[in-house]
Amino acid sequence: MQFYDRVGELRLLAEATERSRTRSQMTILFGRRRIGKTVLALKSVEGEPFVYLFVGRKSEPLLCQEFVAEIENHLGIRVLGEFRQFSKLLELLMSESKNRPFTVILDEFQDFQRINPGVFSDIQNCWDRNRDSSRMHLIISGSAHSLMKRIFEGQKEPLFGRADERIHLQPFPLSVLRQIITDHAPYHRPEDLLAFYTITGGVAKYAELFADRGCLTLESILDEIFREHSLLIDEGKNLLIEELGKEYLTYFTILSLIASAKTSRPEIESILEKDAGGYLERLEKEYSIISVVKPVGAKPGGKLIRYRISDHFLNFWFRFIYKYRSAIEIGNYAYVKDIVIRDFDTYSGRYLESYFRDQLIESGAWSEVGSWWDRKNTRELDIIAINHTEKIILIGDVKLNPANININQLQHRATRFLQMYPGFSVEYRGMSVETMREKRIE
Repeated sequence: MQFYDRVGELRLLAEATERSRTRSQMTILFGRRRIGKTVLALKSVEGEPFVYLFVGRKSEPLLCQEFVAEIENHLGIRVLGEFRQFSKLLELLMSESKNRPFTVILDEFQDFQRINPGVFSDIQNCWDRNRDSSRMHLIISGSAHSLMKRIFEGQKEPLFGRADERIHLQPFPLSVLRQIITDHAPYHRPEDLLAFYTITGGVAKYAELFADRGCLTLESILDEIFREHSLLIDEGKNLLIEELGKEYLTYFTILSLIASAKTSRPEIESILEKDAGGYLERLEKEYSIISVVKPVGAKPGGKLIRYRISDHFLNFWFRFIYKYRSAIEIGNYAYVKDIVIRDFDTYSGRYLESYFRDQLIESGAWSEVGSWWDRKNTRELDIIAINHTEKIILIGDVKLNPANININQLQHRATRFLQMYPGFSVEYRGMSVETMREKRIE
């Protein structure tokens, strides 16, 4: 698949590279695995001198030996002597950059924590002593969110405050997903776009995998997921077990409940039969796996909240793969695929709402976008978009089948919500699969 988007990120990296011509710069690039960090970093150095160094899980001397070979091959630097510490090799690179500027990409940086935790202090010492006199752009990339956050944002950590630029790489926006599916399937149906959006969530690797293999309908996407030797069957475990540690089973249970629409703390605790507050807080604030959703207009500190898994594919994985892991383990992929097909209309309905909220955000016409529900969950509004400056509110009702949209009922459900916004003009709108092709909603 061709390179898509990342215009803003490439600009930031180019600007940092330009600044490094006179003084070394450190850029932190982080995000979940498969999001496209390595591809972005390599794209940013096209036509520039650089070396790419991958922090594999091996002894530091062996790692340095591999790095020396890469440095000699890609930068043409003759490295004399034996290096057993990465910080010494970094010092050599910074010294060499005084003669000519270049970029060093250090990938999966957080794995130094396993190799030698003391390396971070050594890197800080080397960086502080040499950055003003050297001309190197050091791009540090990492996937383990909690570790990367602690290494660079923990105030007691040696590398705190050292980064000159920080890029948290996000999934592709809607406009890019639409472009990808249009490029690979010009005559796709809205239902295909919804399936592509619902399952990939804009994660670059998944979008590339499905696009390159021509899997751009729900049926073909599921065929790719639910097959022998699929790369995606163990994806949730591969992404999360190490990050979540020895209590991963408790976390997996909570995530499975959230994926199955048990989105309130009381619902989760009633099934878990233990206090879930600490787990939920860590999943949100430390690991950034879940997010807290509040109704539009909720007061700060209000308890009327729901939890959701932020990542589309992880939600799918916990809802259909982890939940039915017994069938997966005996290779009965057809059984699980049939369940997905049976439940997909209901499952994707929530993501159709998310699709339209994303579309409204991309339009740039609104200062607040979300949804609303009352304390008793008796009234709910799928889409709320507010322009506070012009005092305009858009209230949307989302249905897969447009025949099920009832604007009169929508107006009735909205009466209590609108009491919070006197003087605002209101537009009611039905939104369905058929209206997904609209590029902007204003």
